Amino acid sequence: MAFSVFDSKGTPLDRQHTTWRGMVRKPISKLDDDAFTRMRVILMTGIEREAVRFSHMAARCNMALRQPLAEVRRVEQHQATLVGGLRSPDHSPLETTIAHEQLAIELTACVAKAEPDSYLCQVYRFGLLEDFDHLYRYAALLDRMEGKDANNILQSYTDILPGRPTSEHHRAPRDDLRIPYDRSMAAMLSKLHALTITAAEAQTHDYYMTVGPTFADPVARQLYAEIAAVEEQHVTQYESLLDPTETWVEQWMLHEANECYAYYSCVETETNHHVKAVWERCLDHELGHFHLAAEAFRRYERRDPAEIIGDFARPIELRSQRDYVRSVLASEVDLRALGTQFVPREHEDQASIDVRRQLNHDGSPSEAVAAGYVWTPGTELVSHGAAGTTALVATLPANRGGVVMP
Repeated sequence: MAFSVFDSKGTPLDRQHTTWRGMVRKPISKLDDDAFTRMRVILMTGIEREAVRFSHMAARCNMALRQPLAEVRRVEQHQATLVGGLRSPDHSPLETTIAHEQLAIELTACVAKAEPDSYLCQVYRFGLLEDFDHLYRYAALLDRMEGKDANNILQSYTDILPGRPTSEHHRAPRDDLRIPYDRSMAAMLSKLHALTITAAEAQTHDYYMTVGPTFADPVARQLYAEIAAVEEQHVTQYESLLDPTETWVEQWMLHEANECYAYYSCVETETNHHVKAVWERCLDHELGHFHLAAEAFRRYERRDPAEIIGDFARPIELRSQRDYVRSVLASEVDLRALGTQFVPREHEDQASIDVRRQLNHDGSPSEAVAAGYVWTPGTELVSHGAAGTTALVATLPANRGGVVMP
């Protein structure tokens, strides 16, 4: 069923109040809730943080917008706290990492399937295979450090297999830039897709930069450093899809429309009724924010917001994309970047090859942590026993045995 942001004014900004208790709700359950509920929580936390990040940048460059942005930003920060607090405390940092990568895979695959622009679709497929490999590397680390099967988090929705090897993701900066959509011609959905994936990847990057240094094991710290560097490349890639000629007020309106679209999608697909109530409340708030931004667009641009924002034909369909991911893996795993284009690996930019040679000079953490690892149900302790674990230690470089499970 189509949804229009123009059909409801939502909750007026001056009625969007909360309390500290109201910001902290009952968290989801790691094992009892569906994995896609957790993915929605992670996604919406990222989108709210992107809203705050953008609002600060816009306020630094626009005197007239500073007060309305500050008023909306205060609510966005409260909503980011509310949504982020839905994550349960029984997730270890590594389990939360697995959840971030599952979201990256399923969301990017969903967006790629729905994207109307063939070039943008190719960009999403390219990044998808790299997130897929990140999941495999972190699953190996979870198995070895905590003795846990990543599938307890994934709930059999997502495969645990190698993708394009993480050690080959490192590129020269010029090979991470993409051709932006044209603001005057691109479909609204293309603009919202780019904002959504950029927000999700930025949150993942920030999480890895924060959590990585908390590990004592040197290989774990190095793995987070390696993959965080790739996530920064992904943020660079996806944000370069945004048309830089969009005005600040146009970007603000698109951000608010995107939040409405994302919350609407959550409302339409959520299975936990406590969490669904949060999505409904936030959607009402975001509708109020959208109309403030739309009014600013009318005032400063002297244009009708309906020229840019139309109906949402269908929600973001977050669900298992296993078959799609497997087909992309089979056909595109060997693609590499050459400037803004994607080429067979033999035509890759020499500058990117040189970057990797330097970074991997002392070895690749992602290769070390997955050496000898093949996912099977259970854990390495279950499938190999103590002797098998000892054998796996021998596959790691000297002084890196701390990766193995206690």
